[in-house]
This record gives sequence, C-alpha cells and structure tokens, in this order.
Amino acid sequence: MAERGVPPAAEELLTERLEMAHVATSHGGRPHAAPVWYHYEDETVEFVTGGRKLTNIRENPRVALSVEHSENGRGQWHVVLFGTAEVVTDEEELWAGRTRLFRRYRDREPTLEEDGEPPEALVRVDVGSTTYSGPG
Repeated sequence: MAERGVPPAAEELLTERLEMAHVATSHGGRPHAAPVWYHYEDETVEFVTGGRKLTNIRENPRVALSVEHSENGRGQWHVVLFGTAEVVTDEEELWAGRTRLFRRYRDREPTLEEDGEPPEALVRVDVGSTTYSGPG
C-alpha cells in the first residue's frame, strides 16, 4: 500500500546506497521503463534524461521510480516513489544536477571532454506517495 511521503528508513537507503533507479513513464497508454542514475533529497528525486523518457514526461508528468537492492537474486529492500515530474532545461540547473549525479555515482565532476554534453533536461520529481519494503 502506498503511503504519503517517504519513510525515514527508505530515505536512508535512497541517499546512502548506490543503486540504479528504473523510471516508469507512459507512452500511448503503454508503460515505458528505463534505468537512470538518481539523486534523492527532501522528498524530491532528480535525474537527467533525453529521448523517449523526456518526451513521455512532457506528455504526461506522472511517473514512478523503482529502486531495489538484491543479493544473489533475493530482494533485500525496495522503494517505489510515485510523483509528478517537472522538466528543467536551464543550463546552469542542468549542469548542477548532472554534477550531483556524477559526484554520487562516479565520485568526480563531469567534464565535456570525458563525458560529452549532458542530456536535454534535468527532471525533478515531487514525491507524492511511496511503497517501501525492507529494514526499519
């Protein structure tokens, strides 16, 4: 059952662990899911994207992000965040968001030479409800 907000135990896992998220969007009444790096803070999730995900979000901003950790094929915990996405195309905000992601997942700053241009947009998701299963 989904609950409002994000439980503290889930917040800890979302900020401490380096799992990938899968973002689910909708296109023509059909689901579309894809892996993304994410940054979570204060019931907001950010990721950078372009292509089909971005087109889908512009058409329908309701999204879900699923984050899961398993060991040897056995789920240890999972969090599903449901919310409304906002597309941010401001170049400074996009670079700041991309930098947060690179610091989190690569422990370094992104560079044009090594990493190329960022995707088209930063997406911010205001989390409305959550399902969580795991410790805590």
